[in-house]
Amino acid sequence: MDNERINEETQKASYNIKKYRTPDGAPADIVMFTLTKRERKTVTKTLPIRELKVMLIKRRSWPFAGRWALPGGFCQEDESIYGAAKRELLEETGVDGGHLEYLGVYSGPGRDPRGWIISHAFFALVEEWMLEQRQAADDASEVGLFTIREALEELELAFDHRDIIVDAYRKIQLQMLQTTIAKQFLPPHFTLGELYQVIQSVVPDFEEPNFIRKITSTRSRQGILEEVRDENGKQLSSNQYSQRPAQLYRFSDRVPRLSIYT
Repeated sequence: MDNERINEETQKASYNIKKYRTPDGAPADIVMFTLTKRERKTVTKTLPIRELKVMLIKRRSWPFAGRWALPGGFCQEDESIYGAAKRELLEETGVDGGHLEYLGVYSGPGRDPRGWIISHAFFALVEEWMLEQRQAADDASEVGLFTIREALEELELAFDHRDIIVDAYRKIQLQMLQTTIAKQFLPPHFTLGELYQVIQSVVPDFEEPNFIRKITSTRSRQGILEEVRDENGKQLSSNQYSQRPAQLYRFSDRVPRLSIYT
């Protein structure tokens, strides 16, 4: 044991930190998605128009002054990169918690003209009202909500943030079809029509003519949704967006098991 300790101390004494270069910074950048809702101007009741949007800030100073970028900030020495993302999410939206998920690391050479800066990207799903009234912080001149098409095709984005948004968009599209992530964009109680519309808002080419039957009766999906009932066991319904009352549902705590073979 003594020999091991001596060997460890010898290696520690001979270690030269100057042989290794530390990155100039490690920011946490966050793709903040929300689903906006706009009522249709129709005589009959119908579902509102929902659009997936991403929050961007217009940079005030160099580098990329005047370009739109993802919100984020540098990780401090006394916090983890996840802690930095949570802090930035709280500062930008007032959200303490919610759905915040790691996306990936972005380390392409020259991605940031300030130096060797490795970014850790996250994505967050945030309710619309938390983002629509946001004001620009000191390092930004504007804050805006943009559709995915606007962000990717019409805006000049800073750094490699276009790549990050593309990756995050693909990620939530995949999760929308394979998990219960739709709950982040729905009220606690909802109709199946609302659920279907939320899925389509994120995955525009999603089409399932037998959606109601499959989501409520297919064995692999049973238990993911529950009918909402009152204290007497009576089914609860809503006609907010339809002429006839539609059954209300809620997500259970069940996590679906996925397989390419079933």
